[in-house]
Amino acid sequence: VFQGRILARHVVGQETRYEVEVKTSYRRRFPLVSREFVWVPSTCGCPPLREGDDYLLMARRHVNYEHTLNRILLPDDGYARPWTPREDRLVREAARHC
Repeated sequence: VFQGRILARHVVGQETRYEVEVKTSYRRRFPLVSREFVWVPSTCGCPPLREGDDYLLMARRHVNYEHTLNRILLPDDGYARPWTPREDRLVREAARHC
């Protein structure tokens, strides 16, 4: 779970790749750097992420069977909400209980 700003959107084949500036990491199960690529397995624009806006993203790490592909994946039905101070407070409170 992290807060990120969408810097760019690119359609690559049947997937969408977002370049994201990672601002705050709330819960890390894998390391994040200041800029990451987040992949969405479709080109439909779901979830709708606009360039220049900040979001709270709950993504997962995807490693293929051969271990040749290691990326951050945001499923079509993944959690992506516009970031607000209220979202920040809720996530920080939840992190204390989890």
